[in-house]
Amino acid sequence: MESIKVVALCSLITGLVFRCLPGTASTATAGNDARRTTSALRRPRSHLQPYSLIPGSASLRDGPGQNLASWSAPDEPATAPMLITQATVKDLPIVLGLINEASAWLRTKETDQWTKPWPTEEERDLRVLTGLRNGKTWIVWDGDVAAATVTIANSHNPDVWDESGSTCDLSEKAVYVHRLITARKYAGTGLGTELINWAGLRGKRKNRAKWIRIDVWTSNLPLHAYYESIGFASCGTCSNLIYLPGSPSGLVYPSGALFQKPTSVIRQPARRQFTERADLVVRDTDRQLVGAGQSAG
Repeated sequence: MESIKVVALCSLITGLVFRCLPGTASTATAGNDARRTTSALRRPRSHLQPYSLIPGSASLRDGPGQNLASWSAPDEPATAPMLITQATVKDLPIVLGLINEASAWLRTKETDQWTKPWPTEEERDLRVLTGLRNGKTWIVWDGDVAAATVTIANSHNPDVWDESGSTCDLSEKAVYVHRLITARKYAGTGLGTELINWAGLRGKRKNRAKWIRIDVWTSNLPLHAYYESIGFASCGTCSNLIYLPGSPSGLVYPSGALFQKPTSVIRQPARRQFTERADLVVRDTDRQLVGAGQSAG
């Protein structure tokens, strides 16, 4: 009983200490539109209080098994320069800023991906907002600058992952990844690869997900090759028409190339770029981000 009280007291003190620490802002490269780029969209001040996680706390033992791998296992603490947290609706401008920055960059490449919001900007923004409201979106923070984001779900969209087009077993547990975006400042560091692997291990830890799955822009063949290079395999295409309310014609979903990777092959990197634990974040303005693989963006 005394040990429980000590742990609880330490947790309270640690949380108060972190609430008093100022966030360290990093300078991002400015884009053409200062209102919608990640350099201009920093973390809301109310979010600068990182939560404190105490190893061994019973409330943190999520999922069906305690022996499944997690990104920062209590028995193997590892420091990292950035913190990943669950996003809220207040972070909508941040996520949209990352999307718009990625869209502007993609327009310089030989792809039509994200040349315009699908099917409309309003519909896209509503999808983003829904993900935030449902607690499915996460942001990697470098101080108070958003370095990357991802949205994850435990169930598939039947309009995209339909049985007639998909070759995978949709009855098996999987984690589904959406809107995996790395800010241009962090491109080439392997952050995108690390983030998607984190999503896979998180799905395995919390829900015993056997697969991590993603739908990829159909015409972006270099992106297909990227996912194959990090262990994903093609598992069909979206064959459904996505119908809009009040539109009898329907539109073909543009992100219809389906890929999956078994979560059993995912390994934690020897040198993490982010952590789920605020007490393990080490911020160094002179550091360089070094990733283990190719960036997703």
